Amino acid sequence: MTGPAITQAMIDAYDEYTHLTLDRRGFMEKLTRLAGSGAAAAVIVPMLAANQARAAIVADDDKRLKAEDIAYPGATGEMKGYLVHPADQSGKLPAVIVIHENRGLNPHIRDVARRFALEGFVALAPDFLSPQGGTPADEDKAREMFGKMDAAQTTANGVATVAFLKANELSNGKVGAVGFCWGGGLVNTLAVNAPELSAGVAYYGAQPKDEADIARIKAALMLHYAGKDERINAGIDAYKAALEKAGKEFQVFVYDGAQHAFNNDTSEARYDKAAADLAWGRTVAFLKDKLG
Repeated sequence: MTGPAITQAMIDAYDEYTHLTLDRRGFMEKLTRLAGSGAAAAVIVPMLAANQARAAIVADDDKRLKAEDIAYPGATGEMKGYLVHPADQSGKLPAVIVIHENRGLNPHIRDVARRFALEGFVALAPDFLSPQGGTPADEDKAREMFGKMDAAQTTANGVATVAFLKANELSNGKVGAVGFCWGGGLVNTLAVNAPELSAGVAYYGAQPKDEADIARIKAALMLHYAGKDERINAGIDAYKAALEKAGKEFQVFVYDGAQHAFNNDTSEARYDKAAADLAWGRTVAFLKDKLG
């Protein structure tokens, strides 16, 4: 027996709910209309949402890794984060900041940090909800908290994270950042505001708009976009033009047919393994080249 069909309109409604102005009640009403019944909508919701119960690709107790929850100095207070590196590390390694989506530091992002550590990086996944007490277990609550974030404070905490990881005894002093969705937008923001950032990889992230800001970027950039992501893709051409005008080093990849959040393997309806694997291979090679 096959499950209900997921349409583009349903995915767009979920994107409107999680990123724009639609509240949960409005989303469920819209999804019910699209699905044909409340029962069908109830089945579809977990297919659209991220399911943290799905198995991690790298177990949290993998003996090849050393992982710990840490606290470190932010711009105006303590930041929390998840630091992971190879257990047999004997020398200094390139460092990568792994920046979460608009659900905070959840099990999936911790898993992604472990994947980077297995590739030979020191990986730090910060919790940018730290000023509000940290990421809650309830993802809807986390989404509400994002609406209360102070943009300047968030940027400053990101810059402080770069400085912390650059000076960390495990790091070779070269720091890159990888971010997804909200985190992809923050990677672009950090590229503007953190001159010590050596490389940035933004997955379907919002772009800076001001050419003067873009001219300040020093990091090499790799930008991944989903083919079916009109909201974010609307900013690609202007960003490319500004980067080219300023003589910046960057690469842009658009994955035809892929949905926003195609890298998130906990989201059944939007995960695209082919696109995710291709983008991951490109990302790891790029970071090794720029940070090694």
